[in-house]
Amino acid sequence: MVRITALMDDKPSGHKALIAEHGLSFYVEHGGRRILFDCGSGPHTQYNAYRLGLDLQDLDAVVLSHSHYDHASGFRDLADNGLGSQDVYTGAHFFEPKYARSGVRLTDLSAGFGPDFLTERGLRHHTVADLAEIFPGVWLISGFPRIHAFEQIPQRFVRRTADGLREDDFLDEICMALQISGGLAVLVGCSHPGILNMTAQVRKLLGQPIRAVYGGTHLVEADSARIDATIQALRQMGLEPLGLSHCSGDAAECALEAFPDVTGCHLCVGDTVFYE
Repeated sequence: MVRITALMDDKPSGHKALIAEHGLSFYVEHGGRRILFDCGSGPHTQYNAYRLGLDLQDLDAVVLSHSHYDHASGFRDLADNGLGSQDVYTGAHFFEPKYARSGVRLTDLSAGFGPDFLTERGLRHHTVADLAEIFPGVWLISGFPRIHAFEQIPQRFVRRTADGLREDDFLDEICMALQISGGLAVLVGCSHPGILNMTAQVRKLLGQPIRAVYGGTHLVEADSARIDATIQALRQMGLEPLGLSHCSGDAAECALEAFPDVTGCHLCVGDTVFYE
């Protein structure tokens, strides 16, 4: 059995006891394993898990899709409360400070912890390079060739390196692929490298069709031409549900209405999907 539950998303569901805020977290159950994919921005992820009766203690893995606060800062709260997992997976360059630039002003978007935080708590940090099967039928993928030129990263995103500030190319971003009947379900955090670039690499490395995508696609800042081209390309993959959550934006969700053969599926806080 495979089950994916949204512990955090920007939008509330019919479960009015839960807290929705800017961020993303999926609680994944696959083959007897329990994995947290992203942790949201703070303690409300734990609050929602408690209200849903989901145990965040002794998880098999915590996966952080990238180091922006709305996906990774909540991990600090988990670890401080003795929750989560001893095994933490990220992409390379995860601990480089990240900012949003507006003129001379920089807003820190980083996770709020460094490698020492993990070491002090005896946690094991794993860096994903290309492809890693962390459990049977559960893969993490990094390193996404930019094959779709229109999938551009906003220039306001920058990172601080040893050589100074550089435009953020999101080398730290990773995604998760889950084996389901007939192919793969792919979980993404924000898809900063481009959702089409990412899904192309997943298909190349795993050689299986993608049946579902859930998570953020960062189409919230995209124009209508990019949104339409993206949805059309995803549609051609034969996706059954296309879950445009978190940073995907209302315009992208509205655009899905033009494609009745694609099922839109925004996993709001507390929403869940099952695969047998």
